[in-house]
Amino acid sequence: MTAAADRILALDTATEACSAALYVQGDITSRCLVDPRGHARNLLPMIEVLLSEAGLKLQQLDAIAFGRGPGSFTGLRIAAGITQGLAFAAGLPVIPVSTLATLAQGADNDAVLAAIDARMHEVYWAAFSRDRDGVMQPVVEEAVCPPDRVTCPGRGEWQARGSGWKAYGDALNNHCTGRIVQYEPEALPHAADMIPLALQLYRQGRSVSAGQAVPVYLRDQVVQTAKLESK
Repeated sequence: MTAAADRILALDTATEACSAALYVQGDITSRCLVDPRGHARNLLPMIEVLLSEAGLKLQQLDAIAFGRGPGSFTGLRIAAGITQGLAFAAGLPVIPVSTLATLAQGADNDAVLAAIDARMHEVYWAAFSRDRDGVMQPVVEEAVCPPDRVTCPGRGEWQARGSGWKAYGDALNNHCTGRIVQYEPEALPHAADMIPLALQLYRQGRSVSAGQAVPVYLRDQVVQTAKLESK
């Protein structure tokens, strides 16, 4: 176990939303903008504003958390790249946080089926349940698959959240009829919702070095494309 963190910066650009949040001794401030093509342009100014308003310098933080995916390939690269650069410069550890867990964390319900449109007639999805500390834990591990293969685990009721439900609602409901009590198909992950997850991971000693701040794509062919582009 690691000592609790007092100051964490969280960043997410995994979907259409670009967001940053700053946790300082129990208080959270944040910025969010839905601008799919503007993540690289918008994220650094958001960070500068949050730090300035808090009267902090980057070096005074305990760690930087970022949405490590799954999500938009380009978006994940932006968050990972900026996180690496800032963490290297300030000598800070990094906390990779699941985008799907962040999406689930923002829900009202304690049991959430989080699904993000993965294009190509597939979804990134996972099932989560809130623990006694109020932090979402995976019940079904994240995966990418056709929407009609998503199932509701167990016997309880679930909240549906994320763009996957907007794009493929009928197919996702094939195996979940009568089990969904609330729908939020417009919901997007937000860096402020990443904070509880990041704090728990930090306490558990699950932060990594800046060089290990890499995206999780889930889709093998995307990873292969990235390797080819880098050559």
